[in-house]
Amino acid sequence: MATGGKFDPDKLRELDLFGHDEPQEPDPIESADKLLRHLREWHRELSEQIVSVNREMGHVAAGGNLNSPEVLALREQAQQLRDKRAEVEAEIEAETKQLKALLARQKQGEAAQLATSEANDKAGLIRVRHPNRDFFLADLFDYALKDDGASMEAPIFTLSTKPDLSIWQWTSKDGNKSVKVAPSVLGRATQHDKDVLIYVVSQLTEALNRGRDDAKNRTVRFTVYDFLVTTNRRTDGESYKRLHEAFERLAGTRISTDIKTGGQRTREGFGIIDRWKIIEKSQTDERMIAVEVTLSEWLYNAVSAFEVLTIHPDYFRLRKPLARRLYEIARKHCGHQTQWTISLDLLQAKAGSKSTLKEFRRAVRQIEADDSLPEYRFVVGHDDKVTFYVRDGARLVRGLAKKIGK
Repeated sequence: MATGGKFDPDKLRELDLFGHDEPQEPDPIESADKLLRHLREWHRELSEQIVSVNREMGHVAAGGNLNSPEVLALREQAQQLRDKRAEVEAEIEAETKQLKALLARQKQGEAAQLATSEANDKAGLIRVRHPNRDFFLADLFDYALKDDGASMEAPIFTLSTKPDLSIWQWTSKDGNKSVKVAPSVLGRATQHDKDVLIYVVSQLTEALNRGRDDAKNRTVRFTVYDFLVTTNRRTDGESYKRLHEAFERLAGTRISTDIKTGGQRTREGFGIIDRWKIIEKSQTDERMIAVEVTLSEWLYNAVSAFEVLTIHPDYFRLRKPLARRLYEIARKHCGHQTQWTISLDLLQAKAGSKSTLKEFRRAVRQIEADDSLPEYRFVVGHDDKVTFYVRDGARLVRGLAKKIGK
């Protein structure tokens, strides 16, 4: 579907953005849900295009001429994309209301949808915990989630589920990039702690896309409940406690690196986040209601330069830290390619695994068997070569045909 034409929701209903010729479901609830998924996919695509245009505009305007024809043309292109995305958002809101009305009339509330979700779950995925949510607050990021390229590049976060008190060092294969990560007494920040980073980066990127002045501030305020729901976590007291611990690990984990973000290199040690602060507490217990998180300058530079990638919301359903890291690596390195191959030992280094190669191979093969990564699948060959493929069948065929034709 071309993004340059007039928005036509009726035409959208006739298309399958995932490249499959699935028959139209007669059930109105299933049809509405399918349309919402397509709309969200289109929204993610438009968000990615806006980020790309803004990134290009930053490069062109680096010379200082903010009113050059090239910059003005890119501004107009960005505005057109924002207008198209606003139309999609309006359609999502309308379809969401229609779906809720259908559910109310047929008395098929959350329990029925959870049962369906659990029945369709793959071994490596957590069920969708909040299927019937209100949209257009923090929920906007359910289909505009962003991950920063800097932390996707290097294994900053530990894959361990137990406190990791070791110092971790990583150097890229070409020797041009390196990272040293030192934990606090509470341990190194975990792959699940990164949910906070993704949420904050998503908020900042969206604010920058919309031209909001407050996006120039590295500090983001949000409600804890919205964070828990958006990242598919429980909303019980234990989840609030775990988030508190995640804040401590994120602020306590220190990084020194020569990886540039936004064209700048930060030479001193810094925390993943500079600080966090509880703004409001519950009057009845110790739960945090609203918090503020300040990103490190290193990470903020990456966001302000639009060095980010859109990720699939099912990332938050992945149970295993290694599965989440493999998805990040695939998303980072596949990019616009349809497939990408890497040796198992190099993949282990990029993933940040401390296990033996034999144990790592077994863990990766288990995730391969689960087939749970969103957007990508992969195959481990007998020669210990791991090949990632896009799940979109039509896109994969086009990419392979183009490669053969060269």
